[in-house]
Amino acid sequence: MAVDVRRPAVVGAVLAGCLVTATIVVPELGGWVVHERSDDSGLAPLNGFVDVRVGPGSLFAVIVGIAVIAWGPRVAVRLGWRPLLGVTMVVSLGWLVSLALVDGPEGLSRVLGNPHEYLGTARAVTSVPDLLSTYTEHIRLDAEDRWPVHVAGHPPGMLLFFVLLVQLGLGGDLAAGLVVTTIASTLPAAVLVTLRALDREVLARSLAPYLVVTPAAVFLAVSADAVIATTVAWGLAALALASRRGPRDGWGWAVVAGLLLGYAVMMSYGMPLAGILALAVLMAARSWWPLPVAFLSAWLVVLAFVAGGFTWWEALSPLRQRYWEGIAADRPGTYWWWGNLGALFLSGGLAMGASIGAGLRSWGSDRVAALLVGGALLAIVLADASMMSKAEVERIWLPFMPWLTVGTALLPRSWTRWVLALQVATALLVQHLLDTTW
Repeated sequence: MAVDVRRPAVVGAVLAGCLVTATIVVPELGGWVVHERSDDSGLAPLNGFVDVRVGPGSLFAVIVGIAVIAWGPRVAVRLGWRPLLGVTMVVSLGWLVSLALVDGPEGLSRVLGNPHEYLGTARAVTSVPDLLSTYTEHIRLDAEDRWPVHVAGHPPGMLLFFVLLVQLGLGGDLAAGLVVTTIASTLPAAVLVTLRALDREVLARSLAPYLVVTPAAVFLAVSADAVIATTVAWGLAALALASRRGPRDGWGWAVVAGLLLGYAVMMSYGMPLAGILALAVLMAARSWWPLPVAFLSAWLVVLAFVAGGFTWWEALSPLRQRYWEGIAADRPGTYWWWGNLGALFLSGGLAMGASIGAGLRSWGSDRVAALLVGGALLAIVLADASMMSKAEVERIWLPFMPWLTVGTALLPRSWTRWVLALQVATALLVQHLLDTTW
């Protein structure tokens, strides 16, 4: 039986809008120093600051956005499945690149070339075994030759990705940025594959345009966290494919799912929370046989790092110490526990609020959408409650944002172009009015 999601969707969008407004206005009007940036020059709840500009990518971004609004829903319904996946990736890449190029060519290279990021360290790595065996020693703030902030804040899997790019001759700022952006462009396709494997192809087709022109593209382009988000998404897609095919034909997909999700854990200390999404996929598929296969495969990845000299759980103590010795100690939890959620809706768009309302309301009519939206929301709430993610979450939440968007596919067809326009406008405004620093 179809459920009317209009009221919960409107309520969700309005609440999201109020939250975003409050997170911006309250610190400004109240003189509340929340340390969104180390220099306190930013615009909370984002890490960026006001910087109005127009660049080479501006016109192209507008064209891509208008094209998706005008033709995206129709194309998504009419194209064959494989062509749809291909078009989704191509248009997603165009959206990501055009937004990044608002800042010119450096929009694709500046972030990864930042000394706080991974590339500088990756270029200096001469021995992977030595890197792994001494990795934990360089996390603490008082350590000799301590890691840069982002390297210290993540397990070595993320750094090893960039080491690989360097070894392949793709270690330049621009080359690495193009690789990261291209990987991020496959994220929508991974979500679509997951939904189709869960017998929700119609839902997937309705969702495709929303995934392509997501405002999160502002942060996905050239963000290392986009690689984590995409790894998680394809891991979940493999898990859904395994569930669909059964033990005899699907065990290989279950292994792939475990390897990808296990490696995601080795790229981010927060990615064990992706296990909630994995459980949501299995619940949606009503199939639990892939769980032990994927779990063991994931542990093989973790144990491979242990054999190499890095133990994930032993790194948590020095990580926490460095985290609380840094700016996190000055960031008031009384603001950031809800400011983080404001950043979620500012970076993902108010339609994500509508998606949450529609997704949770749809339990009786679309259990798959409700589970995926609910799983992503639970993961974010738990991460937020840990207080180990105060600020900068516009990139930290990226692995969960596509799944929070699933509920938009349940919105009335008459709303589609209006909601897409809202998302496109949000992305364009954030990209052109703010220097997001990512």
